[in-house]
Amino acid sequence: MEKLSVKDLMTLEQYARERKAFRERVLEHKRNRQISVGPNTTWCFEDRLTMQYQIQEMLRVERIFEPEGIQDELDAYNPLIPDGSNWKVTLLIEFPDPEVRKRELRRLKGIEDRCWVQVAGHERVFAVADEDLERENEEKTSSVHFLRFELTQPMIAALKDGAGLAVGIDHDQYRYSVDAVSEPIRRALIADFA
Repeated sequence: MEKLSVKDLMTLEQYARERKAFRERVLEHKRNRQISVGPNTTWCFEDRLTMQYQIQEMLRVERIFEPEGIQDELDAYNPLIPDGSNWKVTLLIEFPDPEVRKRELRRLKGIEDRCWVQVAGHERVFAVADEDLERENEEKTSSVHFLRFELTQPMIAALKDGAGLAVGIDHDQYRYSVDAVSEPIRRALIADFA
Protein backbone atom coordinates (compact mmCIF):
# COMPACT_ATOMS: atom_id res chain seq x y z
CA MET A 1 0.00 0.00 0.00
CA GLU A 2 1.43 3.36 -1.01
CA LYS A 3 2.56 5.64 1.81
CA LEU A 4 1.11 9.14 2.19
CA SER A 5 2.90 12.28 1.08
CA VAL A 6 2.19 16.00 1.37
CA LYS A 7 0.30 15.93 -1.95
CA ASP A 8 -2.25 13.53 -0.41
CA LEU A 9 -3.17 15.95 2.36
CA MET A 10 -5.64 18.82 2.39
CA THR A 11 -4.64 22.26 3.58
CA LEU A 12 -6.08 23.31 6.94
CA GLU A 13 -8.61 25.53 5.15
CA GLN A 14 -9.69 22.82 2.72
CA TYR A 15 -9.94 20.29 5.53
CA ALA A 16 -12.11 22.68 7.56
CA ARG A 17 -14.54 22.82 4.62
CA GLU A 18 -14.49 19.09 3.85
CA ARG A 19 -14.00 17.63 7.33
CA LYS A 20 -17.60 16.59 8.00
CA ALA A 21 -17.99 14.63 4.75
CA PHE A 22 -14.47 13.18 4.96
CA ARG A 23 -15.02 12.12 8.58
CA GLU A 24 -18.30 10.37 7.69
CA ARG A 25 -16.54 8.54 4.85
CA VAL A 26 -13.73 7.40 7.14
CA LEU A 27 -16.07 6.28 9.95
CA GLU A 28 -18.06 4.20 7.45
CA HIS A 29 -14.79 2.74 6.14
CA LYS A 30 -13.64 1.89 9.68
CA ARG A 31 -16.80 -0.08 10.44
CA ASN A 32 -15.40 -3.03 8.52
CA ARG A 33 -11.91 -2.62 9.94
CA GLN A 34 -12.61 -3.01 13.67
CA ILE A 35 -13.00 -6.18 15.70
CA SER A 36 -13.86 -6.50 19.37
CA VAL A 37 -11.88 -9.35 20.89
CA GLY A 38 -13.48 -10.06 24.25
CA PRO A 39 -15.18 -7.39 26.33
CA ASN A 40 -12.21 -5.04 26.73
CA THR A 41 -10.14 -4.88 23.55
CA THR A 42 -10.78 -3.43 20.13
CA TRP A 43 -8.50 -4.06 17.17
CA CYS A 44 -8.46 -1.26 14.60
CA PHE A 45 -6.93 -2.44 11.33
CA GLU A 46 -5.23 0.61 9.88
CA ASP A 47 -4.76 1.50 6.24
CA ARG A 48 -3.95 4.47 4.05
CA LEU A 49 -7.34 6.15 4.53
CA THR A 50 -7.42 5.73 8.32
CA MET A 51 -3.92 7.18 8.55
CA GLN A 52 -4.78 10.08 6.25
CA TYR A 53 -7.67 10.89 8.58
CA GLN A 54 -5.40 10.62 11.64
CA ILE A 55 -2.83 12.96 10.11
CA GLN A 56 -5.47 15.47 8.99
CA GLU A 57 -6.92 15.50 12.50
CA MET A 58 -3.50 16.00 14.10
CA LEU A 59 -2.69 18.86 11.73
CA ARG A 60 -6.07 20.43 12.52
CA VAL A 61 -5.88 20.07 16.29
CA GLU A 62 -2.25 21.20 16.51
CA ARG A 63 -2.73 23.90 13.83
CA ILE A 64 0.31 22.58 11.97
CA PHE A 65 0.94 24.15 8.57
CA GLU A 66 4.73 24.38 8.39
CA PRO A 67 6.32 21.85 5.99
CA GLU A 68 8.57 20.39 8.71
CA GLY A 69 5.62 19.80 11.06
CA ILE A 70 3.57 18.18 8.31
CA GLN A 71 6.51 15.91 7.44
CA ASP A 72 6.87 14.95 11.12
CA GLU A 73 3.24 13.78 11.13
CA LEU A 74 3.73 11.82 7.90
CA ASP A 75 6.85 10.21 9.37
CA ALA A 76 4.95 9.27 12.55
CA TYR A 77 1.89 7.72 10.87
CA ASN A 78 3.14 6.25 7.57
CA PRO A 79 4.65 3.23 9.37
CA LEU A 80 1.09 2.24 10.36
CA ILE A 81 0.07 1.71 6.72
CA PRO A 82 0.28 -1.98 5.70
CA ASP A 83 3.19 -2.93 3.44
CA GLY A 84 1.43 -5.52 1.26
CA SER A 85 2.26 -8.62 3.30
CA ASN A 86 0.97 -7.53 6.69
CA TRP A 87 -1.77 -5.94 8.72
CA LYS A 88 -1.10 -3.01 11.02
CA VAL A 89 -3.41 -2.84 14.02
CA THR A 90 -4.02 -0.35 16.78
CA LEU A 91 -4.89 -2.39 19.87
CA LEU A 92 -7.11 -0.51 22.32
CA ILE A 93 -7.48 -1.90 25.85
CA GLU A 94 -10.66 -0.37 27.21
CA PHE A 95 -11.77 -0.08 30.83
CA PRO A 96 -13.93 3.03 31.40
CA ASP A 97 -13.35 3.27 35.15
CA PRO A 98 -9.86 4.75 35.85
CA GLU A 99 -9.25 2.63 38.96
CA VAL A 100 -10.29 -0.58 37.21
CA ARG A 101 -8.15 0.39 34.21
CA LYS A 102 -5.10 0.93 36.42
CA ARG A 103 -5.55 -2.48 38.06
CA GLU A 104 -6.26 -4.31 34.79
CA LEU A 105 -3.31 -2.80 32.91
CA ARG A 106 -1.05 -4.23 35.63
CA ARG A 107 -2.72 -7.63 35.27
CA LEU A 108 -2.50 -7.58 31.46
CA LYS A 109 1.23 -6.94 31.09
CA GLY A 110 2.44 -8.60 27.90
CA ILE A 111 -1.00 -8.81 26.27
CA GLU A 112 0.30 -7.07 23.14
CA ASP A 113 2.64 -10.02 22.46
CA ARG A 114 -0.16 -12.58 22.81
CA CYS A 115 -2.42 -11.24 20.02
CA TRP A 116 -2.75 -13.52 17.00
CA VAL A 117 -4.42 -13.96 13.63
CA GLN A 118 -4.99 -17.30 11.94
CA VAL A 119 -5.90 -18.05 8.35
CA ALA A 120 -7.85 -21.33 8.16
CA GLY A 121 -5.47 -24.22 7.52
CA HIS A 122 -2.40 -22.28 8.64
CA GLU A 123 -0.52 -21.63 11.87
CA ARG A 124 -1.29 -18.68 14.09
CA VAL A 125 0.69 -15.52 13.46
CA PHE A 126 1.52 -13.61 16.64
CA ALA A 127 1.91 -9.85 16.63
CA VAL A 128 5.13 -7.93 16.47
CA ALA A 129 4.27 -5.21 18.97
CA ASP A 130 5.30 -1.60 19.46
CA GLU A 131 8.15 -1.38 16.98
CA ASP A 132 8.30 2.40 17.34
CA LEU A 133 8.73 2.56 21.12
CA GLU A 134 8.17 0.49 24.25
CA ARG A 135 4.68 0.98 25.66
CA GLU A 136 5.02 -1.30 28.65
CA ASN A 137 7.02 -0.75 31.81
CA GLU A 138 7.83 -2.89 34.84
CA GLU A 139 4.48 -2.10 36.46
CA LYS A 140 1.90 -2.15 33.67
CA THR A 141 1.10 -2.27 30.00
CA SER A 142 -0.27 0.67 28.02
CA SER A 143 -3.91 0.99 26.97
CA VAL A 144 -2.79 1.50 23.33
CA HIS A 145 -0.40 -0.68 21.33
CA PHE A 146 0.60 -0.85 17.67
CA LEU A 147 0.78 -4.35 16.21
CA ARG A 148 2.05 -5.83 12.97
CA PHE A 149 0.94 -9.23 11.71
CA GLU A 150 3.23 -10.53 8.97
CA LEU A 151 1.51 -13.10 6.74
CA THR A 152 3.15 -15.52 4.31
CA GLN A 153 2.25 -15.60 0.62
CA PRO A 154 0.42 -18.95 1.04
CA MET A 155 -1.70 -17.41 3.83
CA ILE A 156 -2.55 -14.40 1.66
CA ALA A 157 -3.41 -16.66 -1.28
CA ALA A 158 -5.65 -18.78 0.94
CA LEU A 159 -7.50 -15.68 2.16
CA LYS A 160 -8.00 -14.51 -1.41
CA ASP A 161 -9.35 -17.99 -2.25
CA GLY A 162 -11.95 -17.72 0.52
CA ALA A 163 -10.21 -19.18 3.59
CA GLY A 164 -11.67 -18.15 6.91
CA LEU A 165 -9.93 -15.85 9.35
CA ALA A 166 -9.81 -16.01 13.15
CA VAL A 167 -8.24 -13.53 15.57
CA GLY A 168 -7.61 -13.71 19.27
CA ILE A 169 -5.63 -13.05 22.39
CA ASP A 170 -3.92 -15.86 24.27
CA HIS A 171 -2.86 -14.16 27.53
CA ASP A 172 -3.05 -15.89 30.93
CA GLN A 173 -5.45 -13.19 32.17
CA TYR A 174 -7.34 -12.55 28.92
CA ARG A 175 -8.23 -15.39 26.55
CA TYR A 176 -10.73 -14.48 23.87
CA SER A 177 -11.06 -15.15 20.18
CA VAL A 178 -13.27 -14.42 17.22
CA ASP A 179 -13.33 -17.79 15.51
CA ALA A 180 -14.83 -16.51 12.25
CA VAL A 181 -14.26 -12.90 11.27
CA SER A 182 -17.35 -11.63 9.43
CA GLU A 183 -17.26 -11.68 5.65
CA PRO A 184 -17.44 -7.87 5.22
CA ILE A 185 -14.46 -7.43 7.56
CA ARG A 186 -12.54 -10.30 5.98
CA ARG A 187 -13.04 -8.76 2.51
CA ALA A 188 -11.96 -5.31 3.73
CA LEU A 189 -8.78 -6.76 5.24
CA ILE A 190 -7.93 -8.78 2.13
CA ALA A 191 -7.91 -5.50 0.19
CA ASP A 192 -4.76 -4.59 2.14
CA PHE A 193 -2.92 -7.21 0.09
CA ALA A 194 -3.93 -5.81 -3.32
